[in-house]
This record gives sequence, structure tokens and C-alpha cells, in this order.
Amino acid sequence: MAGWTTLRELLRMEIKQRGEEGCKISGFAEKLERARDDAALNALYDELMALPIGADFPFAEPETLADIRATRPAQAPLPRPAAPIDYDRFLGAWLGRSCGCALGKPVESGCFMGGQDGVRGWALVKRWFEGADAYPIAGYTPHASRAAEELGIALSPWCGQSERERIAFMESDDDIRYTVLGIKLLEEKGMDFTTLDVANLWLNCLPYNMVCTAERQAYLNLAQMPDLLPEGGDAERFLSFVRTHRNPYREWIGAQIRVDAYAYAAAGDPEKAAELAYRDAALSHVKNGVYGAMFCAAMISAAFVQRDARCIVEAGLAQIPENCRLAADVRQAISIAEASASPEALVDRLWDAFEHYDPVHTNNNAALCAAVLLFSGDDYERAITTAVLGGWDTDCNGATVGSVMGAKLGASALPDKWTAPLHDTLYSAIPGFHPIAISECARRSKVLSDRYLAN
Repeated sequence: MAGWTTLRELLRMEIKQRGEEGCKISGFAEKLERARDDAALNALYDELMALPIGADFPFAEPETLADIRATRPAQAPLPRPAAPIDYDRFLGAWLGRSCGCALGKPVESGCFMGGQDGVRGWALVKRWFEGADAYPIAGYTPHASRAAEELGIALSPWCGQSERERIAFMESDDDIRYTVLGIKLLEEKGMDFTTLDVANLWLNCLPYNMVCTAERQAYLNLAQMPDLLPEGGDAERFLSFVRTHRNPYREWIGAQIRVDAYAYAAAGDPEKAAELAYRDAALSHVKNGVYGAMFCAAMISAAFVQRDARCIVEAGLAQIPENCRLAADVRQAISIAEASASPEALVDRLWDAFEHYDPVHTNNNAALCAAVLLFSGDDYERAITTAVLGGWDTDCNGATVGSVMGAKLGASALPDKWTAPLHDTLYSAIPGFHPIAISECARRSKVLSDRYLAN
């Protein structure tokens, strides 16, 4: 079964990944060019994975939950809510996430994510909307733009149901699919689910062709479960194999987009939300890939009880290692947000700081989300439109920012021009949730939250 790409390309990305993790990778690019067959490529991959972290690496990035918690910044935890949270907040979170995701879906295309012909991706997003006489962004992505011919750019061919002229529901998307799967997992297994429970949920409910990058590689590794995890076997050793074997995407954004259902269930308790996110993320990610999941889960959870954007971002930082790359990048993004006077200035400065990451890496996208939340205050439209304007993983960032904003503002405060076109309907491609009312998902999230608060 083929993976996300070829072994040679996986190895090319792995060299970059190991360098980002603090390993000395000098000479490996040349070794890759000399490798002529799969045997040589696999031997080189194993050599690369055996490299130690350099003694001069300035970050401390633990992997177990206990060690992550031991390296968090000193900060008093938020008290658990004393009373159930209003349903309007859950509906706001679901609608906010859906609208932000739908806005970003059509521009989740290579040119807008990574740039083209020397023009940054965010500038191409702007040019698309300008070419449709729809800038500043104030509605869903238009199908046609003069920029298509002028610049040779195009929307994603897979997202026509999210374009302005056709949108009538939340189109199936991985950012929403994982949120639905989170509800299913929590309803069936409760708050004590394990990482192996997540693995079995994927194998039972999530088709292979619906997963990407880190999830695709982890899925391939999971297929070896009967051989590598016999009854009574070492689950942690097996899971380490699943998340790392031939998986150079293990610090990319995939785990970060899977956490919303956990944050909704642990609404108002960022530490618990981060713990649940950790258990899910540990299936396919390590280090900053896991921290991004914990950071976003904590922010979303905090948004149910906190109105101040800085407090929400700090609640996220409080759940990850103080001296990791992600924390350093988010702190830099905070400074950028505080010094930016316009959406364009904000996203351009973020590209200055973080363009060295892949467009779907965790760190640049999480940093963008944090900066946008600080920059936008209580303005939902400004938040999701700036998140999508920023390029990189447009639908993921629109969804995460929308989830935070919806949770803190509530559905009643979200503009009707964004929520009404979805007609309270989402298609997830998950049995039992295809289609389903967005309001029903919100109701079930509130049930899970109420149950947690009552225990």
C-alpha cells in the first residue's frame, strides 16, 4: 500500500525534520543523492533516525505527558466551572469552526498556502478576493477572480461546495471530520479513552484515503498491529513505532486539527483538554506536533470561560513546555500581533518570521492563530478572515480561530451572514454524522461537558 509519497521524498523531508529537531544533518543531502535503491534509502533513513540531538540545541522538548507537565511555565490553573456552560457557547464553537473552515477550504491550494513565483501565499489570497471585487474579505470565497488569468492561480478543485456561489452546508472536511470522531470516541469510551482507542476508531471509521501526511503514515504503521502488537504486547513501544516510522510529518498540523471535541467536552478546564489532546496526538505526532494539539485544545477550552484574548493564548502556553520551539514561536507571534496595525501587516510579518516552516507545519500555523486572536479582539469576522488571509493551512486556521471565537462569543453573537449559508447542516463522511445538524453536534458536546463537570 502506498504512503503519502515516495520513500525518497519522505527521506528528503526527514532530513529537514531532523535538522529542526536539533540533529547535525550535514552531509545527508549528499548521501541521499547517492542512494540508488530502496535498500540504500532505508539504510540512510535508519542512520538519520539514530542521530542524537546536538548538545547545543537550545530547547527542551519532552515527549511523555508527565515530562511535558513538569516543564510547563509556573501558572495557577483555571478552576473548573462551577456550573454547566450555556448551550449557546457550544453552538458558537461548532458554528464558528465550521464557518472559518468553509471560508478557508477553497484557498487550501498550493499557491495560496506556500506562494508562487516569488509572491507570498497570503498576498495571493488577497489578490484573489481583490480580483473578485470582494476585498476586504467579508464573505465566503468567490468562485471566479481576475487573478486566475493574471497570475495563473486557482482555487482548490475539491471544494466547490464551499465557494460563495454554491455554499449551502458545511462540506465534508478533515477539520470537521476529526471533531465528529472526537464526539464518537468520547461517547463510546468516555474521558478515559486511550491512544489505542483512537487507533481502533480510525481503523473502524476513518477510510485510509481520507487521511493525509502524518495520519497517512501512522495509518500505514497501524496496519501492522496484528504482527507488532500481539495480545499482551508492549503498547507504548508499538505506538512509538506508529508515530515515528517513516513519518517526517510528525510535527505537522494534523494533530492540532483533531482536538476540538476534547476541548468542548472539557470546556473551561484547559489542563484536562490538553491531556485529552495529548492522548489523541500521541498516535501520530511527537514534540511540537503534540504541543500544538495541547496548545489549541487548551485555548479553545479556556475560551468557554475567558473573554480576554491574551488570557486565552496564555492558557494555551500554560499547557506546553516553556522552552520548546512552539512556545518561542508563539511568544514571537504575540509581539508581532501587538506591533501590527493592519491584517496585511500582521500576516506579512508572520511570514517574515515563520516562512522557513512547511505551509502545514504546526508551529507557523499555531503562531498565526495566536496572533490573529490577539489582533482581532472580539471581532469574529476580522478573526476568521485574517486567519484565512494568512495563507499556509487556510481551512485549518480558519477553523481553529473560528472555534475559539465561537466558544467565547456564543452563537447568538456570530454574524448571520456567516452562519446562515450553512443551514445548520454538515456532511462529515462518518457514518451516523453524514449529514447531521450542527446544532445536534453542539447538543452532544454540551452533554459530554455537563457529564464531565458533574463528576
